[in-house]
Amino acid sequence: MENILETQQGTFELDRLPKRPLELLRAWDAADEYLLAYLSAHELLSKDSRILIYNDSFGALAVALNQFKPIAISDSFLSQQSTKLNLSKNKFPEDSVQFINSLDGLSGTFDTVIIKAPKTLALLEDQLLRLHPHLTASTQVIVGGMIKTLPPSVWALLERLVGPTTTGLARKKARLIFVTPDLTLNIPLNRYPTSYQLEESDKVISNHANVFSREKLDIGTRFFLQHLPVGLGNSEIIDLGCGNGLVGLMVAQKNPAATVHFIDESFMAVASAKDNFHRAFGVEGKATFCVGDGLCDIAAASADLILCNPPFHQQNTVGDQIANSMIKESKRVLRVGGQLLLIGNRHLNYHLNLNRLFGSHTVIATNNKFIILKATLKR
Repeated sequence: MENILETQQGTFELDRLPKRPLELLRAWDAADEYLLAYLSAHELLSKDSRILIYNDSFGALAVALNQFKPIAISDSFLSQQSTKLNLSKNKFPEDSVQFINSLDGLSGTFDTVIIKAPKTLALLEDQLLRLHPHLTASTQVIVGGMIKTLPPSVWALLERLVGPTTTGLARKKARLIFVTPDLTLNIPLNRYPTSYQLEESDKVISNHANVFSREKLDIGTRFFLQHLPVGLGNSEIIDLGCGNGLVGLMVAQKNPAATVHFIDESFMAVASAKDNFHRAFGVEGKATFCVGDGLCDIAAASADLILCNPPFHQQNTVGDQIANSMIKESKRVLRVGGQLLLIGNRHLNYHLNLNRLFGSHTVIATNNKFIILKATLKR
């Protein structure tokens, strides 16, 4: 693995999270390199600059620019933890970067705003709407991304919510977009979180901008909901990678004496899950809500059931490392006799990891696209 980033700002050792043996992917991409080279070549930053960085996947930008004490905003707990890890690895103080999450409010205005284009256009829309009151006519707004992550809809959104755009030449399949703030634009109200009524139900499901399937019930979750267990008594249940919390909400409805713990690494996901659960059951409902790195902070042998629809991508990279980490941690967190109930696309072969870690698995249900698997922790 190549983990040394060489830039005009210095040479930095950078790692990804979650860690895995023989990591094959870098903690930065060509768009990070392009952004850092452009900022250096044009001497755009000074010690007095107020700098805001969006969506810095593993901290490459914040670490390289730490001398300017930037503010780094992200919806990803893992991204924030990666940045802190990489600051420490390069012997920079953690407080050289100010961390805020995607739902925290901004204050003041900014001289330079650096945006890594996110995978979700809705998240970019939400971020730009929150950002606009903190721009001045002279704020430098630079958006970077790999060309495949910069469809025409990104340009249209930037021009509608910030101002006119120009572009730099492509470099290593990366591109920069330069946006000139137009303070006369008529900026609409932020439409997030959005909501929909759950089919065949009186429940309203709200979703912040970065939540998966925020406009309607996705077909995988619909299939999962049809096979949730009942009769669990006062069990401790974890909705792992909870998204908007719909799976945990419905298992709570089927098992009113149980306590459901909602966990996700997205701040917006956990906020959505909390809103939806409290709307359904009130604030006295038996639930907890945690933004974190999977089950890493959960005590061993503390859960009776874990429900999981694991992601098969991290930012713009497809991979199974997060799913495999969730399965491995589930074994540690389950009590003897406890069960992991997992749904995935049929081609993902999660059963291989279940067999390796739990010794066996059971197929609960299948259709032409999804499979629901169950593994039980034995003595």
